[in-house]
Amino acid sequence: MTSLPDPIAVTGTAPTASKTATAAENLPKRILVALDASDHADRALTEALRLAGAADGTITGIHAYAARLHDRRFKQMEGGLPDRYRTEDGIEHQRAVHDSLITRGLGIISDSYHDTAAAACAATGVAYGRLSPEGKNYRQIVEAVAAGGFDLLALGAQGLGAVPGAGIGTVCERVARRVTIDLLVIRDAGRALGDGPLVAAIDGSARGFGALKTALALGRSLSVPVHVVAAYDPYFHYVAFNRIAGVLSDEAGKVFRFKEQEKLHEEIIDDGLAKIYRSHLALAERIAEEDGVAVTTELLDGKPHVAIAAYLAKTGASLLLIGRTGIHADAGLDIGGNAENLLRSAPCHVWLGASAFVPPLDALAEETIRWTEEADAKLDRVPDMARGMVRLAVQRFAQESGHTVITCDLIDQATRKLCPHFGGNARREAPVIWSPEAEALAGTDGDASAVAAIRLRSEKRARRDGADRVMPGHVRPFLEARAPARWSAAALARLARVPEMVRDTVRQSAEAEATETAVAEITPALLETVIAASRQMMERTMQSGGHPTLLPEGD
Repeated sequence: MTSLPDPIAVTGTAPTASKTATAAENLPKRILVALDASDHADRALTEALRLAGAADGTITGIHAYAARLHDRRFKQMEGGLPDRYRTEDGIEHQRAVHDSLITRGLGIISDSYHDTAAAACAATGVAYGRLSPEGKNYRQIVEAVAAGGFDLLALGAQGLGAVPGAGIGTVCERVARRVTIDLLVIRDAGRALGDGPLVAAIDGSARGFGALKTALALGRSLSVPVHVVAAYDPYFHYVAFNRIAGVLSDEAGKVFRFKEQEKLHEEIIDDGLAKIYRSHLALAERIAEEDGVAVTTELLDGKPHVAIAAYLAKTGASLLLIGRTGIHADAGLDIGGNAENLLRSAPCHVWLGASAFVPPLDALAEETIRWTEEADAKLDRVPDMARGMVRLAVQRFAQESGHTVITCDLIDQATRKLCPHFGGNARREAPVIWSPEAEALAGTDGDASAVAAIRLRSEKRARRDGADRVMPGHVRPFLEARAPARWSAAALARLARVPEMVRDTVRQSAEAEATETAVAEITPALLETVIAASRQMMERTMQSGGHPTLLPEGD
């Protein structure tokens, strides 16, 4: 399939009467819902109905079935039929039965999905349309999005093949990479939007602010609190430069100007980026005030997707809204790294925003402020990862100061404001001392590379806190941020045989055991250990007059 264009709908490029706008005007009105009768798809339809009802919108259901795929697989399997079917009459009879199933049965199933969805829409007065294309499911959904003029696609993170611990399914992942409109991914079939606060994650990009505008509209419509977070990582370059220092020769260090680069990154990361991200949050508060929505803002530090996921868990968020690409996106990027990681790890539903919003002040700056050639050249010396954000910050500083031309001197003024330690007054950092407790805690991860990174990040946190030694409190945030243990396919298959009413308990026990023992993967052996312990506990409960065991031998 040829790649699809990636248009960005830009709004807010000039001041508008946003104070009088209603939430419904910013909600999606033409919603496409992927149907397959799974719990996740049913929740996607329920939430789409709420959105369409609030915006006087419409819903179109789509269910794709691969008739040709089934037909091809049946023909491949004819040679494996039992002997009693492998006669002329038997083969022809089976072919006729299968042809009837393919030509009529799959269509009937698809119609049944649509009938159920249409009845739900009729009950709430929402217009409903049907799409039942034949072909590969993810491809048909993507093509429908490209051709249908929809504002939002809602689908489940998993379908009928869902198994515990699987995260997101292949259809969801493939669709998320290819669609060019807003995407609502249902991760918890039992939870509604609004069961917890809505959290918008911004980074200064147009799509980040677009996600914010959507969050404000949803918050007003659902009467749900809206939180806005911005996350930056002040630890990465400390780790990177310390690791690089171990491999550079003296000559290479001079060519690379290692100490100057390290100093520049330290000052920009420690002082500048935090202020830039705070300015994003301040701008978000102004946008929210214009839209009549009170928001809670928080600046997070650490690996962005990890810090945001932790915030979602801490606040009990029901929905994360984030731009599908961020401030560092280049042309043709399908999905940003933080968006992709959060799509997999967020403990709530995820809204990937494709639409963009350029705050009026930033739009005005782009139109009215120009840079001298010397200023442009000076900006080019800023590290790539920070250049876009520094440009925004300097333009905002110029606006506040009443300037329309940015010169080198104006950049220096902005730098002194954002990075007060820049220049000759840079901080001198003494060697870091580790407390014995922190040393022991940092060594609990069995991976040597991970331990080294945790130690460097912990040292950086201690320096930022002005501490003269690393204490356990500087280490714990990075231990808590470690990725959970992976489930092996065999362990997931074994877990699926555990009775449903205790399956979640066993899963949580296995994950807790893996965390406590620093195991990277949950294997059938580990799972059997947990099941045996659970069975013993249930037997003790039974013997004391409690409920009968739910985990018989072999299950």
